[in-house]
Parts: sequence; structure tokens; C-alpha cells
Amino acid sequence: MAKVRFKRMWVDPETVWGEWFSTDAFGVDKRLRRVFYLLPHDPRCKFCNAPFQGMGALAVRALFGKRRSDLNPNFCNLCDEASRRFPGGSEVEMSMLFADVRGSTALSEQMSPTEFSRLINRFYTQATKVIAEEDGLVEKLAGDSVAAFWGAGFAGPHYVVRTVKVAQKLLRVMAQQAIPIGIGVHMGVAFFGAMGTADGLTNISAIGDEVNTAARLASQAAAGEIIISERALHQAGIDGSDLESRSLELKGISEPVRVRVMHARQG
Repeated sequence: MAKVRFKRMWVDPETVWGEWFSTDAFGVDKRLRRVFYLLPHDPRCKFCNAPFQGMGALAVRALFGKRRSDLNPNFCNLCDEASRRFPGGSEVEMSMLFADVRGSTALSEQMSPTEFSRLINRFYTQATKVIAEEDGLVEKLAGDSVAAFWGAGFAGPHYVVRTVKVAQKLLRVMAQQAIPIGIGVHMGVAFFGAMGTADGLTNISAIGDEVNTAARLASQAAAGEIIISERALHQAGIDGSDLESRSLELKGISEPVRVRVMHARQG
């Protein structure tokens, strides 16, 4: 893999993505993500949280030169440029969270299309807010689901604990708004980096068997449930002995996955 110049060093993209996600060895100030999120308002860059509208957008453009990318509406121009500069990625350890609205088809039949779109938008808005508060990266907002992931480089050594915290808080918030959701939490090694298409459109994402496992866990969670793998529970240092235990046969996963079931009040 060809090396590129970064901070007066010649490095390969795999090193950049691996060190950034896992250890923050390159010194990127992740605190700016929190600052940007406090500025109004959505929509904003998927990677750095820079706002694209309102006074916040004017501020980040004047101070940092950030604006919405002309090529990728999900990113600001600088994050889009960085993903193109360092194509590829690295295998890193991370935690993952998938949350789905349960019974969304039935809900949509009880509402007008506009009413249903407002419900999904409330779900998206609250989920991204809770995730951003715990330094998670929103991987996607699609249909009736949200996916996010955490790594030690920008979320600190207790990133799995923070993932569980998000799951519990999100469950409580959605219950207050009468939006039924199920959540899956898992951790493991996945490929993280910038993946692109032939026409040059890039996306910063995570893929692999462990990510698929997290998605499958969410699909098994009933409304009001968090299904968390025992691996993630152990990594978070949470005693799950008082939680319901299940062994799940998951589509596309060769071995049964041992999990525990949590609710908003537990953990």
C-alpha cells in the first residue's frame, strides 16, 4: 500500500486509520467533535459533527474552513478530503450498537406518511444526540434503524461501557416518546476506514463478521430490550449474573452467540 505524507511523516493509510481509531496516536483533537455538536444545528458532518446550517455553520466555516462537501453530502469538505487522502482502512477493536424501531410496518399503517416520517425523524434525532454525547460515530441512519460504533482512540479506554450507557439511555428516551425500539450491542475486531465507489464517492464505515453479529443481535431484540453479547458485557466489566441468559442462532453466524438481556433500568 502506497504511503502518504502526514504531519511530516510518510505513513500508510492502514496505520492512519488504525492509530486514529484505537489510540489517537496522531493527536487529532476529538474534543472538537463535542464542541461542534453543541453548535446549532442539524444536518451536520457524519464524522466531525460540524453543522451545515445556521450560525454554527457560519462559525465552523469562518474558523476552520469547514463546509458541506460538494461530492458527499454526509461529510464536510475537510473530512471528505481526508477520507480520499487516506483510502482504505485497518482492522481495529471496537464496540457496535444497532437500534431498530420495532413494529415499524404496523406503526406506518396507523399513521399518515407525514406522521410516520416525523416519528422516524424523532428517533434519528434523539439517537444521534445520545450517541454524540458519548463520543460515538454514527455509521448509518437507514429506514427504521441506527448503527454506531466506538473505539478507544476517540471514546477512551472505557468505550464499551459508554456503548452500553448509550443503549440504556436510548431505550429510556424512546420509551418516554412511545417509540418501541430493540437494541443490539457487541464488540470485536472489524475493518474501519474509508471505502469508496468507482465514481469517487467515499464513506467512513465499519464492516466484518462482528458488525454483522451486532446487527443480528438487534434483530432479535424485542421492544424495550437490549441484547448484549457476553463478550461485550465482560469487556465492559458489568456483572451480568442477574440478567436473562440466551444462546442465539444467528443468520450467517456459524456458532451460537451467548448473550444477556438488559432493560433500561438494569446494568
